Amino acid sequence: MNTNLMFSSENDEYSTPQDLYDKLNKEFNFTLDPCSTHKNAKCLKHYTKEDDGLLKDWNGEIVFMNPPYSKSENACGVNCKKKSCDKRGYHIKQYKPGQKDWIKKAYEEHKKGTIVVCLLPVRTDTNTFHNYIYNKAEIRFIKGRLKFGDSENSAPFPSMIVVYK
Repeated sequence: MNTNLMFSSENDEYSTPQDLYDKLNKEFNFTLDPCSTHKNAKCLKHYTKEDDGLLKDWNGEIVFMNPPYSKSENACGVNCKKKSCDKRGYHIKQYKPGQKDWIKKAYEEHKKGTIVVCLLPVRTDTNTFHNYIYNKAEIRFIKGRLKFGDSENSAPFPSMIVVYK
């Protein structure tokens, strides 16, 4: 299996399938989408990459989160000689948050009393799953593969809904 596609950061802005969101919104009545664009936001109140929802307080909100699916990336060192850049294929000047950061944030906000519902790929073998999801949240596995945004193809991975309440 080509796992590069599963963890790709080529595009982190795929829109949540509307019918799935509508079903969840009917149950939870979401008030905040903390990691979206203006185009794909599911809630009137939403944060874009420029707003940096990871730094915001989600207290008092009912959050729907379809985070970036890519891995976090550390910035290249000050004395970068292209060794670290060669691993990723490009130079990165600052830390790039990824899915792990968003899941940790959702868990931390939940610990403060916020309801957070996450649409995530099923990756039960990761430290992130075991540290922040397993035995800490309700997990709803989705049968079949979702189609995100205007994609013609289904995702190459299964998905789950993680509910922190």
